[in-house]
Amino acid sequence: MEGNARTWFTPKQRAELWGRWKRGQCVADIARALERRNKSGVYRVLAVNGGIAPPPRRRGPLSLRLEEREEISRGIAAGWSMRRIAQGLGRSPSTISREMRRNGGCSACRASWGDRRAWERALRPKSCRLARHAAMARREEARP
Repeated sequence: MEGNARTWFTPKQRAELWGRWKRGQCVADIARALERRNKSGVYRVLAVNGGIAPPPRRRGPLSLRLEEREEISRGIAAGWSMRRIAQGLGRSPSTISREMRRNGGCSACRASWGDRRAWERALRPKSCRLARHAAMARREEARP
C-alpha cells in the first residue's frame, strides 16, 4: 500500500499559488500548474488563510538581527564582557545575556544558528500560556 505522506509547498510554489489565485484561476488549474495530483492541498492552503494571502514574515523592530548576533559572537571570541558587547550594540546587557544563554553560553554561541532558532521560535501558533505553565493551570482550575 502506498503511503500518503503530505508534500508541502515550497516558498516559491506558495508565491505562485497566491499569484494565480489573485489572478482568478480556479483551484483545479492551480493544482495542475503546480503539478499536484489533486487539488486538496491547494484548497487547504487557501482555506487556512481564508482566501487572502498572508503577509510576508518580518522581524519585530526590537528583535536582534543577524548582524547583531554576529557582533555578539565576535565579542565572545575576543573575550569581551557582556556589558562591553551591549555597549557596542546599543542594547541592554540583559539582552546579550539572554541571547547567550538561549544559544549555548559563551562557548557555543553561534550567530547563524541562534538566528535560525529565533526565527523558528517566532512561528505561530504558540501554545497558550496555561499549557506552558502547569502551576498556573492548576491555580486556574482551583479558582471558584
